[in-house]
Amino acid sequence: MTGAPLLLVDGHNLLWRGAFGFPADVLSRDKQRDLTAEFAFFALLGVAIREEFAEPPEVLVVFDGEHGTAERQGADSGYKANRVLDEAALKPLRALPWVQQGLTGYSIAWIEIDTAEADDVIATLVTTVRRDDPRREVWIMSGDRDYYQLLDEHVRVLNTGMKRGNRHIGPAEVFDRFGVTPAQWADFRALTGDPADNIPGVKGVGTSSAARLLADGLALDELPASGRLTGAKGKAVEQAWEQVLAWRGLIRMRLDLPLPVLPTGLPSRELPKPAEVIEKLGLW
Repeated sequence: MTGAPLLLVDGHNLLWRGAFGFPADVLSRDKQRDLTAEFAFFALLGVAIREEFAEPPEVLVVFDGEHGTAERQGADSGYKANRVLDEAALKPLRALPWVQQGLTGYSIAWIEIDTAEADDVIATLVTTVRRDDPRREVWIMSGDRDYYQLLDEHVRVLNTGMKRGNRHIGPAEVFDRFGVTPAQWADFRALTGDPADNIPGVKGVGTSSAARLLADGLALDELPASGRLTGAKGKAVEQAWEQVLAWRGLIRMRLDLPLPVLPTGLPSRELPKPAEVIEKLGLW
């Protein structure tokens, strides 16, 4: 029997969006504490569940571990080196323990593995579900495009930061916009780069050029013998070849992490209004 739809939430992605993209600041009653991040996290999650699902989903929130980037940074010191931990960036991080406490209080499962990034945990969860319950619908709530590499007919991205009608992203939407398949996504991003993760990509190779190089489902490893590496852009790819392969290794997600929590197949408890969550946490 196929379980309830599974909503895997990229916790830090949602927390950052709430902290910096919510339409209004939320303050404590004495106006001394900014509760925007905590309030917005539960508000955005609640709206997504109510508006995007015809039946109650099972919700599992995944957070980045404190040392989650260590392995990739050991392979490439530039990985995410552009992210500055200043006072503004600490705002969502300070909210994290309260958000996790709120999730626990309402029996919403969450995972944080100290040495793993959320995307690797989510990729492992997707792989596990697809093996054990192949027809189960899985949604990944995030604005991070790297999750596109996980998509298939039963696995889609839910990006509620986009306009209605564009929020549900599957293989067809990826191909229509970028000209590549989910299986090619890591190859594509290795060529074009990913500014969010400080991966520069090949100089002069943009999304259109990369899509042409990978046309007809060609894999990155097949490029050198394909006859497509011609002209200035082809030469640039050849010169950066070893680095391109290394970048692809950073972009590819792990699928084999040991998981402390597994999906149950049952719908999660309904979340109350965000103000009630904040009240229960004693933050007002």
